[in-house]
Amino acid sequence: MADITLTDLLDAYASGIFPMSEDRYDPEIFWVDPRRRGILPLEDFHVPRRLARTVRADPFAIKIDSDFDACVLACAEPQPERGTTWINDTIIELYTGLHRAGFAHSVECWREGALVGGLYGVALGAAFFGESMFSRATDASKVALVHLVARLKCGGFLLLDTQFVTEHLLQFGAKEIPRTEYRKLLAVAVGGKGTFSAMPGDYSGARVLQSITHTS
Repeated sequence: MADITLTDLLDAYASGIFPMSEDRYDPEIFWVDPRRRGILPLEDFHVPRRLARTVRADPFAIKIDSDFDACVLACAEPQPERGTTWINDTIIELYTGLHRAGFAHSVECWREGALVGGLYGVALGAAFFGESMFSRATDASKVALVHLVARLKCGGFLLLDTQFVTEHLLQFGAKEIPRTEYRKLLAVAVGGKGTFSAMPGDYSGARVLQSITHTS
């Protein structure tokens, strides 16, 4: 499995499967093809009222692909709510490779020169596959997600894949759909064209919230 190529990985995403590891320090990875898939419908994305106030206040400097490697490494760190992670060294190497090839992106929250939260994922056609997120400051990963959704909607993306549905994602409108339904949506999205860089990087939180509402 360690010999997997970037082409293999992209083909897997286009087919509806993705890799994981049992543990941060387990060298092996395995393929996952959930019977029920988590997605965040872009047209029905919900921003809770308290979080909307936080986004408008612009508590973080939002950067795109500024330090992708650091974002992935931060996501691989143990978190209080989840303990160890499924991101091992092989996965880190693969996704940093995808980033260098232009297929993986990070949305990062910075404060006083420090990376305090963010997320990363894979863009393929008009589909975006969210991989992981982290927070070192209150609401940082949530703010990053709001900025991601605005960017995807601005760029013409059709699908935001979350792999699974968690309590954290339910507040934003995440839902589970059967594998067969997911693959139909996936085929259309992968065959489309999304532009991750379509949204200017200097959008304020207020403009980000407006863009989500106006494109719904």
